[in-house]
Amino acid sequence: MTRNEAEELLRKYVKNERMLDHSIASEAVLRALARRLGRDEERWGLAGLLHDIDIEVGGGDLSRHGLEAERILTEAGIDPEMVAAVKSHNEAVCGTARNTELQHALAAGETITGLIVATALVYPDKKIASVKVKSITKRMKEKAFAASVNRETIRECEKIGLPLDEFVEISLAGMREIAGRIGL
Repeated sequence: MTRNEAEELLRKYVKNERMLDHSIASEAVLRALARRLGRDEERWGLAGLLHDIDIEVGGGDLSRHGLEAERILTEAGIDPEMVAAVKSHNEAVCGTARNTELQHALAAGETITGLIVATALVYPDKKIASVKVKSITKRMKEKAFAASVNRETIRECEKIGLPLDEFVEISLAGMREIAGRIGL
């Protein structure tokens, strides 16, 4: 599946612009991680782009999130490893623990986008370009800041061999590449 076909499929199921922005940000982070780790940038990017394809299907019912995506993506002929990574990013419903590099990268990568966006929004210019790695790592310690962002999931970056500071740097660089597209 090409990147354009994947975005078309995503837009068939996701209408909320903020969710679409999150998907594009997740794609950018996963592409940056793939480049750093020497993995298939296209595959990892598409996993990031499509990971929340089912978020609106069940009316936001998180107990189905990942399961509906598995069905949609399998029917679309997506690589089973990518489907498994998408399904497992909501580990609570998939029934198994994440255990592959792509699964950990997707979970950590899509989660850190929320912390990066929240940090950018407290800056005077509200731009990702202004955000520093140190600001993100500092915010990681502030449980009340972006409280819904699961810090333990972000720390899964260590399971793919990246210390937190480097993971944040890679993620931030990836998001800077698409910042204009998502209005930050």
